[in-house]
Amino acid sequence: MKKQIKNTLALYPTPLVVVGAMVDGKPNWLLAGHVGIIGHDRIMISLASSHYTNQGIRETGKLSVNIVDENLLSKADRAGCVSGAKEDKSSLFDYVIDDFGAPMIGQAPIVMECAVDDIYLTDGFESYICKINRTFAEEHILGPEGKINYRILKPVLFEMPTYGYLRTGDVIGGCTSFGKKQ
Repeated sequence: MKKQIKNTLALYPTPLVVVGAMVDGKPNWLLAGHVGIIGHDRIMISLASSHYTNQGIRETGKLSVNIVDENLLSKADRAGCVSGAKEDKSSLFDYVIDDFGAPMIGQAPIVMECAVDDIYLTDGFESYICKINRTFAEEHILGPEGKINYRILKPVLFEMPTYGYLRTGDVIGGCTSFGKKQ
């Protein structure tokens, strides 16, 4: 029998990312676990309204979304421990800023450069609807067709109820392979 557990958000785990944005002329980094897909070329990043990074995103309309793997986890976690308003986090990662203008983490296995299309406000949160302009991936995580191989990448996942980090699991089958057997 199921038990009602209020209106608990139960869509976790989600990929853990570090958002990069320029704030007052310097790169700033923010650990984010509230991410979502809203189309084949758009994502949503939801950040608490009080985050320092938000002012840079609102001013420039640009951000980078850096996928976290275990090699990046220690520094990524640090980005979530302190506010950029209290500590300069610009040198936390080696980074690149190309002609788009959003800082990208050099060590991140995948980086998406995103432009903000819209901002959706809810109680205590600013959710950025972003168009993916370009995606960069380390060659060693790409399969033969040039697509990301998540079995090699192994992104860290964020799970909200316990605020824990998880490893990605095993593949249990191909999409639509189970339904075809019936």
